Amino acid sequence: MNKREWEEKYVKPLLEKAPERKREFKTASGFVVDRLYTPEDVQVDYDSKLGYPGVYPFTRGVYPTMYRGRLWTMRQYAGFGTAEETNKRYKFLLEQGQTGLSVAFDLPTQIGYDSDHPMALGEVGKVGVAIDTIEDMQILFDGIPLDKVSTSMTINSTAAQILSMYVAVAESQGVDRKVLRGTVQNDMLKEYIARGTYIFPPEPSLRLATDIIMFCAKEIPKWNSISISGYHMEEAGATPVQEVAFTLADGIEYVQRVIDRGMNVDEFAPRLSFFFAAGNNLLEEVAKFRAARRLWARIMKERFGAKNPRSMMLRFHVQTAGCTLTAQQPENNIIRVTLQALAAVLGGTQSLHTNSYDEALSLPTEKAVRIALRTQQIIAEESGVADVIDPLGGAYYVEWLTDRIEEEAMKYIEKIDEMGGVIRAIESGYIQREIQRSAYEKQKAIDEGELVVVGVNKYRIEEELNVEILRIDQEMVRKQIERLKRFRESRDRSKVEQALERLKKAAENPDENLMPYILEAVKAKATLGEMTDALREVFGEYRAPQIF
Repeated sequence: MNKREWEEKYVKPLLEKAPERKREFKTASGFVVDRLYTPEDVQVDYDSKLGYPGVYPFTRGVYPTMYRGRLWTMRQYAGFGTAEETNKRYKFLLEQGQTGLSVAFDLPTQIGYDSDHPMALGEVGKVGVAIDTIEDMQILFDGIPLDKVSTSMTINSTAAQILSMYVAVAESQGVDRKVLRGTVQNDMLKEYIARGTYIFPPEPSLRLATDIIMFCAKEIPKWNSISISGYHMEEAGATPVQEVAFTLADGIEYVQRVIDRGMNVDEFAPRLSFFFAAGNNLLEEVAKFRAARRLWARIMKERFGAKNPRSMMLRFHVQTAGCTLTAQQPENNIIRVTLQALAAVLGGTQSLHTNSYDEALSLPTEKAVRIALRTQQIIAEESGVADVIDPLGGAYYVEWLTDRIEEEAMKYIEKIDEMGGVIRAIESGYIQREIQRSAYEKQKAIDEGELVVVGVNKYRIEEELNVEILRIDQEMVRKQIERLKRFRESRDRSKVEQALERLKKAAENPDENLMPYILEAVKAKATLGEMTDALREVFGEYRAPQIF
């Protein structure tokens, strides 16, 4: 019996009596889904499409033993108020079994303003920790040995300043920079596409990003010098196909930029990393991660001529999708996060952050953070899914989805190439419009009830929210500004000015790597805002065009 015969003999008579729930079933990427997948629907050439874990094209995982050897890094994203308060949260998380730190910075830190700048008013410590100086960074990691932990830092426009502070603090602890492990996000292209915390125009921003990649390749060899990020695109409304396509298109641009500055691809590519979201459509998300891994391996081998297998590995961090969290019936978010985390694990992530159920209402409380971390630990220790590699590999539907996502993502990449590359695609508004279109269609489907959000447009209840909310005490802000004032008063001002002047002169020379100059300014006790202002004088500021 073949599929058509089965449908005629068994499905058609049943449909005449009882129709299916929907006229059409679709994935988040808009793929129309058949009721059943068989060998007739997907042709699997095992060696070229799947292969074995740790072997090109890495569809089934980047390491030969995956989680049987070592579990993914459980890295809860955290940061709020002052360095002291965040340091306490980090120690709490490490005590609860977290295996890596992930730093959230406040908005002024992300866009290069010190906490006492007028532009920082009302935002200090709100969505992350305030870091103005090397002293703040020392307090943030007080009692945390930087040679023993892996630290991820979600920072982009001021990534060079923040990474330099981290290196300086490590060295003050007696830790050689060559043993430091972690990641700095450092992905400016997605800022212009979806997130918006840019400072400088694209060209100088890309120069700084490539400076960091090149500096890390030589000076901090165990550090992931960039985390090329699709997460924020998904949060802005991108489909899984778009998330893969636009993220890898950004990756192509970064690789080409570093090659153009004289580095061999295999000198730096092994330390490139990626960052994706995990959404609600579990099987599509699993397929997305598998497709991204295979597509990147082929791009690196065929387009850039990489020889080192590690250059072809797409190693990635996943965060569960914040945009799916609801303020209504917030406990429902625990289930959403669990499914999303499971998709990340089934898809072979190297690192995972699980959102807290109260994040649609406030910064997460300790209770909510503990539940989020326990979600990962239960998946790891109790579910059994970490005992076998790529457990959904070979499933007809998952392989069909993997192929479709790869094919459609490649079409986007080819179109971007035809436009002259990702910078041209961003400047023309093409990528932004594609994401906006998808966001509109998704919201329309929710509004019309076609896409169900439990507790929002279906299964609603009258409820009085009784959730503990974490609020930032304004006394924390006052203390932060006072410490900044004392820091400025206690330093050698002439030493600071000389370091900033050398930084400005280096910025005027496009052939100079700015990392050594920024590190020098950090050690001279320049503040984050002062270093950023020095670069603003040379690079100017970016004003985004209106995209409709």
